[in-house]
Amino acid sequence: MSDSDSEVMAEADGFVSALNMPDVPSTKLPPHLELRKTRVLCNVDAPDNTDTVQYSGAYASIGVDNSLRLPTMAIEKVLIANNTSVVQDEVLAHRLGLIPIKVDPRLFDYLSENDTPNEKNTIVFKLHVRCEERGQRLTVTSNELTWLPKGSEFLKTSESSTSASKSETYTYFTCSQDSMPEFAGNPISVYPDIIIDKLGFGQEIELEAHAVKGVGKTHAKWSPVATCWYRMLPEVVLMEEIEGKKAEVLKQKCPANVFEIEDLADGRKRATVARPRACTLCRECIGGGEEWEKRVSLRRVKDHFIFTIESTGALPPEVLFTEAVKILEDKCELVISDLS
Repeated sequence: MSDSDSEVMAEADGFVSALNMPDVPSTKLPPHLELRKTRVLCNVDAPDNTDTVQYSGAYASIGVDNSLRLPTMAIEKVLIANNTSVVQDEVLAHRLGLIPIKVDPRLFDYLSENDTPNEKNTIVFKLHVRCEERGQRLTVTSNELTWLPKGSEFLKTSESSTSASKSETYTYFTCSQDSMPEFAGNPISVYPDIIIDKLGFGQEIELEAHAVKGVGKTHAKWSPVATCWYRMLPEVVLMEEIEGKKAEVLKQKCPANVFEIEDLADGRKRATVARPRACTLCRECIGGGEEWEKRVSLRRVKDHFIFTIESTGALPPEVLFTEAVKILEDKCELVISDLS
């Protein structure tokens, strides 16, 4: 079979040989490439509040964004002196570990197996509550956790220790944390109003909780993000001019308020796409007949993602993102230096 015969068969099957494709003019790209070129630009119209932050990336990669990691402080060790509540010690320790600690993790070091707990790698909290009212239940919340800037108050007990020996605690603080400049006017606290346990009359909890630095890869309690999700950037295109009553109908059909009415100079009214980012692709705008599907086109930009980050409260969401990018940058520089 000759090359010309194979080319004819390929064209018959719907394929076009690269040798037979027309040259692309240097002044103007084909329509499908021009459309992808315009998608690079995106207006900064993401909502902003104290708990969540959105950022979008054109020509982004899910793998790159999934590699963002940020350490936090979380309760790792719980020393229970007394627990007569209905919640078992293991469950109680697990609940304490999930309480977000409002402190900048960059101020602390990692605690390895060979390190001793000190003021630079450990935060100590104390919890001591007792229900004294008969017939009532006492709700124990995270507000009851008290920061111990001088470290642990529980004494170590062993068979070799004597009354004459020096008392030893579970931490080795050389100075009080509240005397350090970074904590002098900013005491360490936890996220408030989180229910830990409920005590009946006579029930008591006495414990110490030691928090250390870690990452979510080790355990979810070190994850600074409550929920993190992404979606493709929606694209709403009007395939024809929609004017008059049809424009009013289109605006009323959209529950996300994507469309607006534009008043033209000659008194006519025209529908425009004002807020394409708010589109949820619910398809309400193209319902009601085949003619609406021809007027409005709903698309997804497959290489432009909108990421939403919701903080647990340990750090503001904008700080989470910027610090995670810095850590990723340091990792990349380390790899480059090792390869060079």
